[in-house]
Amino acid sequence: MRRITMTVNGREITCEVEERLLLVQFLRETLKLTGTHVGCDTSQCGVCVVHVDGQSIKSCSMLAVQADGRSVTTIEGLMKDGEMHPMQAAFHDQHGLQCGFCTPGMVMSAIDLLQKNPDPTEQEIREWLEGNLCRCTGYHNIVKAVRQAATAISRQGEART
Repeated sequence: MRRITMTVNGREITCEVEERLLLVQFLRETLKLTGTHVGCDTSQCGVCVVHVDGQSIKSCSMLAVQADGRSVTTIEGLMKDGEMHPMQAAFHDQHGLQCGFCTPGMVMSAIDLLQKNPDPTEQEIREWLEGNLCRCTGYHNIVKAVRQAATAISRQGEART
C-alpha cells in the first residue's frame, strides 16, 4: 500500500492505494466518479480519458500512484456553477452521442484538442479523436459538436478581453 495525494476535480484527496491500482479503477471504485468508463482495458477505445495536469490521458494506462501530487479532472469536474462546459453543451446541441458510453472520453479528448488547437479543421478533429471509438454515431455529429465548442470557446475568450 502507498499513500497518495492528488487534486481531483478541484478537491484534494489523500488515501492509501495498492501500487498496481489503475487510475480508472481509483476514480470509479474508490472515489465513485463513474463518469469515467472502462471499455477495452487495453488503451484502445478512449472511454476512460481524463485530464492529468491539463493533458488528456487514458486512465486505464496510468497507475493511481503515478497521479500522486498531480491534478486530475474527470467529466464530473467540467460543470462550473451549474453550467455545462461548452464542449458538453455542444455534444448535447449537436446530438454528438447516442448510447453515451464513449461520450465522457470524447468530450475530455476534444477539450484537450481545443487547448492545443483552438480552431481545428474537420480532418484535424477526426485525426485527434482516432483514439476514441464510438460504435453508434459515425462521428459526424461529434465533429460538429467540436466545431461548435471551438466557436463558443473562442467567443468566450473574446468576451473576456
